[in-house]
Amino acid sequence: MSELLKKEGQDQNYGSDPIAVRETDQYQAEYVHAFVQKWDSLIDWDARIKSEGSFFIDKLREKGVRQVLDVATGTGFHSVRLLEAGFEVVSADGSAEMLAKAFANARSRKHVLRTVQADWRWLNRDIHQKFDAIICLGNSFTHLFDENDRRKALAEFYAALRHDGILVLDQRNYDTLLDHGFSSQHTYYYCGNNVSVEPDHVDKGLARFKYHFPDDTEFFLNMFPLRKAYTTQLMHDVGFQHIETFGDFQETYRDAEPDFFIHIAEKAYQQPEENH
Repeated sequence: MSELLKKEGQDQNYGSDPIAVRETDQYQAEYVHAFVQKWDSLIDWDARIKSEGSFFIDKLREKGVRQVLDVATGTGFHSVRLLEAGFEVVSADGSAEMLAKAFANARSRKHVLRTVQADWRWLNRDIHQKFDAIICLGNSFTHLFDENDRRKALAEFYAALRHDGILVLDQRNYDTLLDHGFSSQHTYYYCGNNVSVEPDHVDKGLARFKYHFPDDTEFFLNMFPLRKAYTTQLMHDVGFQHIETFGDFQETYRDAEPDFFIHIAEKAYQQPEENH
């Protein structure tokens, strides 16, 4: 490990057996200062804007959304984009390091984020308003390793939405990763130059990714490999009525092709059509 990572506040601590680390709360220790400072070079905001286009903005506008809660703010990419598109945004994250970086990024673009550090499992303890939409992007939901945590978080999202609100949640295509191994032909999400993201270990209970940067520093994230059908079933279980899934911002896809899935879940009850 390089000397840079050994400095205080720079080191990711996974203990003696990194493959044994399968805990929801671990993400707070993973996003150390040094990693957070490099995160934007991994994403490359300008390139990400081109690859993503106006997908999320268009979908939110189609649903008449005005107020958005970004529960996985990260370094602020989507919060800032939505602010610039005219939405009212509250930006939440479990990592204080990420929120500080997001606030600085927004200020550099002449915006002031309304930030809240919050644990999804107790989201409504810290967030005291209802929203038209909640976005949970950047493969963030896969930081939850315990099924009870996943159900609790989704129930908190559901409760924080207005009666006709929507949840927009993305995830890596773990089905292909588990069934066929890793192969990424796309750069929709990670657009940075000379930055590599690849799995270091994969089994049915852990997807451990390595992030390698041009200065030869390396960081790791441990995530739970959620299958697409499992994720949508959990959404239905907590009360979401209708769920539409997109692959890499496309409305039609073959399951093996997309790197990421985007689920749009509607809270509003839809009466079944009567048969005539």
